[in-house]
Amino acid sequence: ATFVSIQAFPALLDLPQEQEISGVSCGSRHTAVVTRGGELYTWGWGKYGQLGHGDNGSCDRPCQVRYLEARGLRAEEVVCGPWTTYVCVLE
Repeated sequence: ATFVSIQAFPALLDLPQEQEISGVSCGSRHTAVVTRGGELYTWGWGKYGQLGHGDNGSCDRPCQVRYLEARGLRAEEVVCGPWTTYVCVLE
C-alpha cells in the first residue's frame, strides 16, 4: 500500500521547473493545479482515479497529467469535488 501524507494546514510546495500557477482546487483528499502554460498537476489520494494519471494510485508530490498534453489539450480551469476532478480544456 502507498502511504500518502495528508496535510491539515496549507504548506508551501515547489512544482517542477518553477511553474506559475493560474488556478488551484482541493478535493477531500487530493489537490489539482493549472499552470499558466496550460498544464495540469494533481496529487493526493487517487483511489477513484480522480488524479487523472490512468490508474487508482496515490502520489505525495505534484505529477503532471500527461493525458492532456498527449492530445494537444490545454487546461484552463480545474475544480475538484470530494472524489472527482473536472477540467476545462482548450484544443
